[in-house]
Amino acid sequence: MSMIPPLSKRSSTTKLPWQVLDLVSNHLDPKTLATACCVSKTWFTCISSDHIWQPICTTHFPSLSCNLKLINPALPYYRLYAMASTAAKRRSRTPSKPSLALHDLILTVNVFSHNKAVFSLEKPGDELVMDNGVFKFDIDVDNYEVEAAASESVSVTWNVVLKGWRGVFNMMESRKGKRGVDDWWFSEELPLPGCCSSLVDSGVVAELRLVFTEESKTGGNNLDRVGRINKVSVGMFSTAKLRYVGVDDGFRYLQHFLC
Repeated sequence: MSMIPPLSKRSSTTKLPWQVLDLVSNHLDPKTLATACCVSKTWFTCISSDHIWQPICTTHFPSLSCNLKLINPALPYYRLYAMASTAAKRRSRTPSKPSLALHDLILTVNVFSHNKAVFSLEKPGDELVMDNGVFKFDIDVDNYEVEAAASESVSVTWNVVLKGWRGVFNMMESRKGKRGVDDWWFSEELPLPGCCSSLVDSGVVAELRLVFTEESKTGGNNLDRVGRINKVSVGMFSTAKLRYVGVDDGFRYLQHFLC
């Protein structure tokens, strides 16, 4: 009676028929198939076949598979699946924390009335208080006096400066605002950052609001109306999402232009 050879000897001399590999491959998930491709050249040749990966690609990424195959018909389906799967994971990945922080910044605001400077504000970032996790800050100021009779005569500039005066980004330049009952509103569209951020697909504007109290002031024989500014509010607003951007997205945006 012949003896059955040891398992180690059988495994080194016996090859799994490619028909069996092909049959089994049709019942494996993509991750297992990718692992099996690494066993040997024979396994790779069999398991990377288009007839195995085409239905997987068209099921998971139908549009991408069709479009890329039109551009490059020679591109194998296992490569298409790997590219599409990697792209999908990157899109769903949470963006990394920005290296820029609030204490790295200085906010500067200038207010002009009839082309004459009314006041200049310089506020270090570490003195600012975040508004519910969004890039919006309210700054109390000493009652600076501004003529309130003509809102079109009031304009502002707003800059974000990198601490140590190592860089500057112009958020708003000589912008004239809209007069409300007790405030002036200013806004300016910002350029897209061109980096991987949730801001890329949406319009973003810089917003600045001057809050004032109006009172009478006697000058000579005339009685004038004046406004005393007591608060400055600044923020970045997404016009597509209709809300202020998150503070991390705000830092990512500024980081693109300042660092």
